[in-house]
Amino acid sequence: MESAVFAGISSDLNGSCGREGSVTPGGTYPMLYAFFDEAGALRRNALTRQIEAALRAGSAGVAILGLATEANKLTRVEKRALIEWTHVDLAGRAPLAVTVGEPNLTDMIESARVARAAGADWLILQPPRPPISSRELIRYFGAVAEAVDAPIGIQNAPEFLGVGLSPAELVELNDVHPNVSIVKAEASALVVGHLIDVLDRRMVVFNGRAGLELTDNYRAGVDGMIPGIELIDLQCGVERAMRSGNDTEAEALYRHLLPFVAFAMQGIEHLVLHGKLLAALRLGLVPSGRRIPSDPLTARGEAWVRRFAGELGPLVF
Repeated sequence: MESAVFAGISSDLNGSCGREGSVTPGGTYPMLYAFFDEAGALRRNALTRQIEAALRAGSAGVAILGLATEANKLTRVEKRALIEWTHVDLAGRAPLAVTVGEPNLTDMIESARVARAAGADWLILQPPRPPISSRELIRYFGAVAEAVDAPIGIQNAPEFLGVGLSPAELVELNDVHPNVSIVKAEASALVVGHLIDVLDRRMVVFNGRAGLELTDNYRAGVDGMIPGIELIDLQCGVERAMRSGNDTEAEALYRHLLPFVAFAMQGIEHLVLHGKLLAALRLGLVPSGRRIPSDPLTARGEAWVRRFAGELGPLVF
């Protein structure tokens, strides 16, 4: 059985600003899960297993501290530990994207700087909650962009976060702050296609939603996707097939992953609960303990995820 790990981390910033050189994001970046033991401590080796599976599958990079990482349930010390562990485990083999979300600007800037110093190659900024107006949001994101030397992405997901910017407002933000050069959407492929048309390649566009409408997202012109780790072999396979022009293979792979995506995409807590279990089963990990608040796993939900895991097989790395 794997051990529960929560190592102390250094009190001084390590001085590194991620990998040397510039990063142009694109491709598939799985959002990693935070696994806990029964006492609630973070399990480092579960993180390592996810990273190795992602790289073996062909991921362009990895992402951490998004909604699927349950960042809202983590302390600042735990957040920084996850960033540092991921940076160490990647060992320069692929870039690291870190989501940053805080309720006020001072903490947002501090957390962005900590993430960058701890190994983030680029950042994904979440809007503060409760929501603020779009004009205030532009100023908020702009202030963080000015304070951090890194490519900046905006998590533009009003469907999940209750606030977002229009395509024209994203253009305005990029005009004033060129390092705000990435958009991470959580929208339909049609909506994302319109966003890409308006941006006219001024910004890199990722979509999420666990890979729902995956093939049509590539037809719409996305630069990359940020799904979960549980289907990363199929997600990367679809990307490779679409980019090589093999739509038939891509659609076959998509049909294989779609039943679980349709099951999981019933809300963030539902997705995290069942996606993390599927990841554990496919990776050969002990399932994660719960960190409250979270939905309880039902016997039916567990049985269905185990059925999906049997159909999909193990993630081999």
